[in-house]
Amino acid sequence: MAASVGPGCLRLLRGVAPWRSRRHHCEDIALSHFLQSLRKLPLRTFSTNARKVHTAPARTLSLLRPLLFLVATGGGYAGYRQYEKYQEREWEKLGLEIPPKLAGHWEVALYKSVPTRLLSRAWGRLNQVELPHWLRRPVYSLYIWTFGVNMKEAAVEDLHHYRNLSEFFRRKLKPQARPVCGLHSVISPSDGKILNFGQVKNCEVEQVKGVTYSLESFLGPRIPVEDLPFPPATSCGSFRSQLVTREGNELYHCVIYLAPGDYHCFHSPTDWTVSHRRHFPGSLMSVNPGMARWIKELFCHNERVVLTGDWKHGFFSLTAVGATNVGSIRIYFDQDLHTNSPRYSKGSYNDFSFVTHTNKEGIPMRKGEHLGEFNLGSTIVLIFEAPKDFNFKLKAGQKIRFGEALGSL
Repeated sequence: MAASVGPGCLRLLRGVAPWRSRRHHCEDIALSHFLQSLRKLPLRTFSTNARKVHTAPARTLSLLRPLLFLVATGGGYAGYRQYEKYQEREWEKLGLEIPPKLAGHWEVALYKSVPTRLLSRAWGRLNQVELPHWLRRPVYSLYIWTFGVNMKEAAVEDLHHYRNLSEFFRRKLKPQARPVCGLHSVISPSDGKILNFGQVKNCEVEQVKGVTYSLESFLGPRIPVEDLPFPPATSCGSFRSQLVTREGNELYHCVIYLAPGDYHCFHSPTDWTVSHRRHFPGSLMSVNPGMARWIKELFCHNERVVLTGDWKHGFFSLTAVGATNVGSIRIYFDQDLHTNSPRYSKGSYNDFSFVTHTNKEGIPMRKGEHLGEFNLGSTIVLIFEAPKDFNFKLKAGQKIRFGEALGSL
């Protein structure tokens, strides 16, 4: 049914229509004036600027997107690792044993892909740069404050005396700062922290409690392969029998971690004769206690220098293990040793014998005598044979200084 419109409504609509038409006419006039003013603008410049304004942030964002992703993922992983370290510190405060959580193969491979050898060489060169006289005190003071260095023990306490960081790291101590214990047969070769010690069982050595590495992989063959009349033995018992030369003896080990703030030189831990040096080029991963709990066979991955010989109870060895920023391992009597070379063959090692036609025994070392040095903190591993009644005078995790007793009969 159609709706009807009355005469009153028609009159009202006729009155509204002219008003609307007038308003639309005014809007049209205003719009035409606005368009005319736009035509007078330099449209080419306007559009170019607009394109720059809108597209430049988009291009920058597309370039930064991978970096932002890496930063986000790397930051998240670093935060997770810091949380784990916080948990470990809390467990240590409570006296609880920290369960080892080993890294997967992909994590180790990812870590080894970092150019730590190149970074360590760059760090070594930076350490050789002579600092201006006015800059030495603030730089060294910052390092002393960060790592808790005790400069009162240094032979030269004046910070201006050290021309570069390398000289400061390798500073000598006052003679009375580290008295050598004469009552015990084996002393600590360096300052540091005891990570682990004890008997070697099943040819596996503990780098920290619960995390082991292969003794044969760490030391390499007992006798150079080219000197063997037969293929080297591969069983654990055969390799151990090559090291333990006297009946009734056992094989012992001790791991000492040198922090960046520790005294960086190491000394002879006993009276012995060094007959052989074996240099393993390798990675330069960090060897701090947290990494030692995380990466199995960490010391076998890293570059190291193995000194072997004999003491009064049989076989004795001292191994200096390199680490990040510690590519430089120096042995004072071995001028042919060059560590952290730019190129090396993976899994290779270099042998050098100190026994010659003119020197039938090797290099004699007295207990406490200077043996070598690191460029920064790292790790010393002692592996030796001794009678079954040999006792360590240590506790795992304790701080120790060069010259203090490790153990005796």
